[in-house]
Amino acid sequence: MISPGCTNCYAMRMAARLQAMQHPNYLGTVRKSGNRPVWTGKVKLIHDSLEIPKKWKKPRKIFVNSMSDLFQDGVPEAFISKVWTTMMVADQHVYQVLTKRPDNMKRIVERLNLKPAAHIWLGTSVESGEYVDRIETLRATNAGVRFISFEPLLAGVGKVNLTDIDWAIVGGESGPNARPMEPAWVEEIRQQCKKSSTAFFFKQWGGTNKKATGREYRGRTWDEYPTAQASIA
Repeated sequence: MISPGCTNCYAMRMAARLQAMQHPNYLGTVRKSGNRPVWTGKVKLIHDSLEIPKKWKKPRKIFVNSMSDLFQDGVPEAFISKVWTTMMVADQHVYQVLTKRPDNMKRIVERLNLKPAAHIWLGTSVESGEYVDRIETLRATNAGVRFISFEPLLAGVGKVNLTDIDWAIVGGESGPNARPMEPAWVEEIRQQCKKSSTAFFFKQWGGTNKKATGREYRGRTWDEYPTAQASIA
């Protein structure tokens, strides 16, 4: 666990379920700690997945490594380079790459000279004011589009500099042990998005029943995206 946002991660619950079902990609990746599943530290590289976006002709948004972190310490740079090559070749899609380790991302992007592209969005997670330094690291990373995931938002972030940040996602934690999100924390971010012309996307209130709490804020939904390409379904 790199920061508090990882505590109730949906990916750990899903990985535990898949491991119990003997899915080969998840065997040995999760163990129990009390009543919570936690990552064992085992990294699996699924090379076959690199071919999938090339087969999809219809453009779509792809959340890269939705069950992991591409810039986790154990991921070889050679594999990251292959992922990037796939994204550049299958450029009909929009790729969203989210990490809690923007320092690793910045270093590897520079060392491998990974070219920025408008269809490759690089982002980092910021769950509270304690981790706003990640924004500065992201801003210094060469990227076609930069975004922040304020999710799960566990506390106010305070005054942050969103200059050159194209997109902000805000959402509450969901699941059986979900921690609450305060409206004031959401509004603080929305106002700063307005000042910096950063697209604001409100994902959900979260909670133990996220369908019941919904995703309306101030009487409406907020589905702003950073570029025209984002209209891809």
